[in-house]
Amino acid sequence: MSTPYPFTAIVGQDDLRLGLLLNAVSPAVGGVLVRGEKGTAKSTAVRALAALMPEVSVVPGCRFSCDPASPDPACPDGPHAEAAGVSRAARTVELPVGASEDRLVGALDIERALSEGVKAFEPGLLADAHRGILYVDEVNLLHDHLVDLLLDAAAMGASYVEREGVSVRHAARFLLVGTMNPEEGELRPQLLDRFGLTVEVAASRDTDERVEVVRRRLAYDDDPEGFAARWAAEETALRERIAAARALLPRVVLGDGVLRQIAATCAAFEVDGMRADIVMARTATALAAWAGREEVTADDVRQAALLALPHRRRRNPFDAPGLDEDKLDQTLDEAAGDEGQGNDDDPDPGPDGGGDGGGGGGVPPQADGDRTPPQGSEGDDTPSQAPDSAPDAPGRSAGAEQRPVAAAEPFRTKMLSVPGLGEGAAGRRSRARTAHGRTTGAVRPQGALTKLHLSATVQAAAPHQRARGRSGRGLVVRRDDLRQATREGREGNLVLFVVDASGSMAARQRMSAVKGAVLSLLLDAYQRRDKVGLVTFRGKEAEVALPPTSSVDAAAARLESLPTGGRTPLAAGLLKAHDVLRVERLRDPSRRPLLVVVTDGRATGGPEPVALAERAARLHQAEGTASVVVDCESGYVRLGLAGELARELGGTAVTLDELRADSIAGLVKDVTAAGRAA
Repeated sequence: MSTPYPFTAIVGQDDLRLGLLLNAVSPAVGGVLVRGEKGTAKSTAVRALAALMPEVSVVPGCRFSCDPASPDPACPDGPHAEAAGVSRAARTVELPVGASEDRLVGALDIERALSEGVKAFEPGLLADAHRGILYVDEVNLLHDHLVDLLLDAAAMGASYVEREGVSVRHAARFLLVGTMNPEEGELRPQLLDRFGLTVEVAASRDTDERVEVVRRRLAYDDDPEGFAARWAAEETALRERIAAARALLPRVVLGDGVLRQIAATCAAFEVDGMRADIVMARTATALAAWAGREEVTADDVRQAALLALPHRRRRNPFDAPGLDEDKLDQTLDEAAGDEGQGNDDDPDPGPDGGGDGGGGGGVPPQADGDRTPPQGSEGDDTPSQAPDSAPDAPGRSAGAEQRPVAAAEPFRTKMLSVPGLGEGAAGRRSRARTAHGRTTGAVRPQGALTKLHLSATVQAAAPHQRARGRSGRGLVVRRDDLRQATREGREGNLVLFVVDASGSMAARQRMSAVKGAVLSLLLDAYQRRDKVGLVTFRGKEAEVALPPTSSVDAAAARLESLPTGGRTPLAAGLLKAHDVLRVERLRDPSRRPLLVVVTDGRATGGPEPVALAERAARLHQAEGTASVVVDCESGYVRLGLAGELARELGGTAVTLDELRADSIAGLVKDVTAAGRAA
């Protein structure tokens, strides 16, 4: 077994270390989510924490780590007779992102359960992590069905494994620690709320600190045992301090005054539910114990808020977590004042008395005043009421680049889906064969049986009972009788946006609406667990503004800074999209693409621009790429070019108004693709 990097040898990262240590003092805090860029010691710190955790006493031979003082009465290895426990180190169990459901919760031998009535159960990672640490690296990339199982176990403190009426239950209480790089996608809100604390980490910009990080890491790589020995005294001292804080924790007093501050802070930042209040109270208590005090102070409450609230406050999915510290200080002061003055109402709290100003409430990154600039403002060469019929007229300075404009408010969109039945990554967009969902049939299992189709299995075994000499009540089941249930659910897709940023789209009010529509589609992709990519075209060429990624917020940031102007090389945009999809098919052939072209359909620049665009569109149609064209044409004169483009693509055209979920223009539209069988 390799020697872990010492926790006390980690340079900097004060918030990260504090968050982990508070959970070591009080596991009831609920774990910690570590967000940050790659190479910032996230995994190193988590793995080093296990060496500091107190040892646990377990029942000898119990695979589920039962406490001999209070063994689980439902333990599959029980019941346990009274016996002296054995001590062992707390475990750190790592959950791989690509793990199967059976690997996480355990597997039940269905064949023995049916034929012998025996609950032959092989424990999974949840059983291994009981009374220890469950560590999920890149937790934001975890499949949805595994997230659901984690949520259930974290909520109930137990894991249930059920296979067609046969069930096994065992205790599963663990410290949940996750690390993630936000650039690779955000975390589901339900799982995000299950983490007690969150910390943001980043590489230091201090030269001396960076030098020390490199020096220590090189020394560790050269001689792990020797390096750990040099830090043994510090590790022992820290371990003893954790034990002392744990012993002090039950005596820490949480007064009514600090409880009022906690409640006022959670209300001020509009967090949902009461979990935030409870986590803040436990964190503040752990902070006091860590400092060796028996009473919680206002400073403990403030520190607890900075750790427990950033990921819980209401915000746009594309906004980074964080708290407005000025608003936090004001809220704490007001709550302390209310406690001291009773219920005395202040008739005039001042011009900012509502405290509603400051960030922290999911405020969009741009001010409302930037959404619709006054006519004739800087960089806008075209009056806002000019018709679209002459986009490249000489007076427009088509080659000039215009400043980016802010997106209009996003809205809920209609669902656009890929036709047919896929087999891609779990998500919420298109129909697919999945491990979870409604049962649609049964097949012979290929490999290990995971989802038994009971009725089909019984039907397969029933005709052979006499030949097999059945004499008792049990059904004689052979391997060939077993049937695997086939299920249908939803998959995530690759949604590739191809956005027209040419001069014909550059009128400020119009481009603002277009960006608002794309931002709305990005929000929809975020909720449906899609990968997204962004291709833009203007002037003489197209470019990949964002290669396909799970980080939808990165696409939103690129969209926000998108400049406009120049001619409309529509063919170049479609060809660039074709190249991107070709590469992605090689990387991930099971993930089906959805092409979303946002344009007014015009094509200018170069020889025969319209014919070139039609040929490029037919390339996508020939490969069966599902596509939709968002028609951005407006004004009294409409040429219908976007509809013609959609026909060449073999897809569907929708207007900006029809894209809204509350529009009465039509029902949800499934995208069609020529040559693809449903």
